[in-house]
This record gives sequence, structure tokens and C-alpha cells, in this order.
Amino acid sequence: MKKITVAKGDGIGPEIMDATLKIILAAGAEIEIEEIQVGEKVYLSGNTSGIASESWDVIRRNKVFLKAPITTTQGGGYKSLNVTTRKFLGLYSNVRPCLSLHPFIATKHPVMDIVIVRENEEDLYAGIEHQQTDEVVQCLKLISRPGCEKIVRYAFEYAKQYNRKKVTCFTKDNIMKQTDGLFHKVFDEIAKEYPEIENEHWIIDIGAAKMADTPEAFDVIVMPNLYGDVLSDVAAQITGSVGLAGSANIGDECSMFEAIHGSAPRRAGQNVANPSGLLQGAIMMLNHIGQSNVAEKVQNAWLKTLEDGTHTYDIYKEGNSKKQVSTSEFADAVIANLGQKPEILKAVSYANTAAINMPKYIRQATKAKKLVGVDIFVHWSGSNPDELADKVKRIAPSDMKLKMITNRGIKVWPEGFSETFCTDHWRCRFHPVEGVSIGKEEIIQLLSNAVREEIDTIKTENLYEFDGVAAYSLGQGQ
Repeated sequence: MKKITVAKGDGIGPEIMDATLKIILAAGAEIEIEEIQVGEKVYLSGNTSGIASESWDVIRRNKVFLKAPITTTQGGGYKSLNVTTRKFLGLYSNVRPCLSLHPFIATKHPVMDIVIVRENEEDLYAGIEHQQTDEVVQCLKLISRPGCEKIVRYAFEYAKQYNRKKVTCFTKDNIMKQTDGLFHKVFDEIAKEYPEIENEHWIIDIGAAKMADTPEAFDVIVMPNLYGDVLSDVAAQITGSVGLAGSANIGDECSMFEAIHGSAPRRAGQNVANPSGLLQGAIMMLNHIGQSNVAEKVQNAWLKTLEDGTHTYDIYKEGNSKKQVSTSEFADAVIANLGQKPEILKAVSYANTAAINMPKYIRQATKAKKLVGVDIFVHWSGSNPDELADKVKRIAPSDMKLKMITNRGIKVWPEGFSETFCTDHWRCRFHPVEGVSIGKEEIIQLLSNAVREEIDTIKTENLYEFDGVAAYSLGQGQ
């Protein structure tokens, strides 16, 4: 008997959770349920995190969390509990199977069967944002080697466990050569450890277009956080409905399972919502905790129910559907089909699908790190880069010189174009004069000189080489 934490959430959450639990318990799930409250009621009680500290204790003790959709109160100060949970518990891997159910669920892609494995903790979802000038705000994109290694290795281990033939990586490393470049580099390194699994890389834009047009070309797709969030919803929708998709959030110690759709408050309390997305999350949970026989029984019964044409309102369609049912009636239909298999849709057979045993991250040897310059970001309301260059040249210590000024990444000095539109946010790059080494003292002197000259410095980024390789981007046009 496995004790799990359950949160019934907001909106349609309680209805679809009751239906889901009824199905999996009827199928023989050996679980003990400990319920907590999260979401809107907790937010409105004055807790801006949406979860009480004692509820965290329950989740951390039980390690497995089945969560219905929640409503995040709108307005400043309220953080997404989904993102918070994933990061607090180290749930680095988000797994979203996207399977077409043709001809019973309408889709333009009848043979689509892909799994998106999305990095879950970092990238732009670090949520580190600042307003720097009157006109410019920034969001930091953080990509780490440990984050890349864990998610890429998980994608290959998942493919291996579920007999998938190929893992594809999507990035935009032709533009973001440091961040997405690291993700791609780690993918290539780890792919070599799995010679039996085909691997490939696509640039995200054309990869997304290909996935939307010809999804059968892909099998498992691994991506950084933001790309994975967007494309997993796209993938779920083009199979037929986002409402049918579930997801697993996997960490080294804890896991969370959920539907990918929201709380749909307009449908709350009407007994009409489709519980399939949450049920799919629960099936993934059963596989994760080693109850694959129950997961297989539930999945095949669910497929049989859809094949029978017993559909909730959201997927009911004349010609495909035979009977429109309520939430509770759909659950009863699935329970009635337990022990049966679909005749047209492909029945599942789960084996060896318990939690993937991932190796611990091993930190690589420290590289030789050398400071080779600094970018000083300046808030300046002028429009002539030559004028700004004259000002900032004066703040350079004798062993440093101004090399470049960019505006929103594009080089505007030296030899900029008059057609380039500039905001009030400028990056001024300084390097040491030839043959000279610098330290942080020179950067401090540079900033001190800027104060003296009344130049508004808003941020600095040190420029480094690691083992002699430049580890910073050039300016566009440099």
C-alpha cells in the first residue's frame, strides 16, 4: 500500500479528482490517500503561495502528489503554485505523452504518438526579471549543465524503458549560442551513451513547424523549459484535445502528476467536465509507483470507453460519438470496461515501467577561468552612439579600453548604422589593452569613474574565458 498526497484543486478539480480516484481504486490501485488543500481558497485566506507549510510537510513525507488543476489568483504578489512546486521539490522532468485516438477523437494526425520531455526548473522560468531603464526590462535565461544533463539523460532513459526508437532535441542555438548551445552540446554528449537509440537535433522554429505538420516524424522530443511548455500544449491539441492529456513531474525524490489543462471555473459544479487528463496523470503515477498492472488495466478500459463512443461534452461529435455522458457517468463507463481492451485503438502492455533510477549528477573538473573584460550596461536617454562612446571612453582605467556599444544586442558603435532604432538601454564592452591582465579591481575603478562622470550604470556582466575559450556572446554585427 502506497500513501499518496491528493489535492482536489479548484473549479472542476474536485469533480474530476473524485472520478479519477473512483476509477483507479476500482481497478485495484493499492494506495492510501492523504488529502491537502491548495489553490484559490488558500490564496484568498492571505497565503500568497497558495499552499500552507503543513501541506508541504505532507507532500514531502509521501513523495507522490496527485494534483487537480488550481486557480492562481490574479494580481501582483501571487506566484504560480505549479512552478513553485516543481522547483521546491526538484521536479526537473515534465513528461507529456501525446497520442492520437483516431478515428474516435477528431484529429488531422491519426498516427501521432510522441512524448515531450520538458526541462522543468530553469530557463526563463527562473522568473528573474528586472526593469532596468524607463524603456527596457529584462528576464534572465538560466541554463545549467546539471539541468541539461539530468533532463537529457532522463529523455534517453525514458525512451529506453518504453521502447522508443528516437530522441530529438529542439533548441535555438543558432541564436542563443551560450544557453541553448550548452543544451545542444550536452545532448550530443549524452546521446553517445545510447547508441541503440537514434538521435537528432532541430532548430526549434522549423522543428515546431515539422511537429505541427508531420508529428509522425518524431518519437521522444526533449527541450528546455519554455519551448517545452509551448509545444507540449500544441502537441496535445493537435492529437485531438488538450483536455485528454496528463503529465508527470519527476524529481530525484518526489513526483507530481496532473492534467495539463486548467481549472475551468465556468464548468465547475456541473458534472460535465472530462476527467481524462487527470486520469492520464494518475495512470502515469501508477506506473511510477510500480503498479503497472493497474495502470494497464485502467488505460485499456479508458481506450475501450472512448472507442465505444462514450464521450463527455468536450469531445462529443456527431459521427464519432455515440453517447454524451457526465463526468460521473464517464467514470462509471470506464469502470464497467475494466478488464477489457480496445479493438481498434492499440491496447497497451506496460512492463518494467517503475520509476526510472537516475544516476546522481557528477560535477565536472573545474576549468581555468580568466577575466577578459566586462560589459557595463548604461541607462542613457540620448540617441547618438558616438556621443555616448565619447562619454564612456573617459571612464576607462589606463589598462582598459572601450571596444563596442550595443543596443538590444545590435552593435551601434563603432561603425553603427543610422537606421538602427535605439532604446535607452546600452551595453558598453570593455577589454584590457593588449598584453595586460585585469582583475575585479579594474572593474570597480571603472564603475567608480562612471559615478564621477554621472553615467548611470545599471548592471555589469563580467566576460570570462574557460580553458582559453571565450564564454560570452559577440554583439550582433560584431
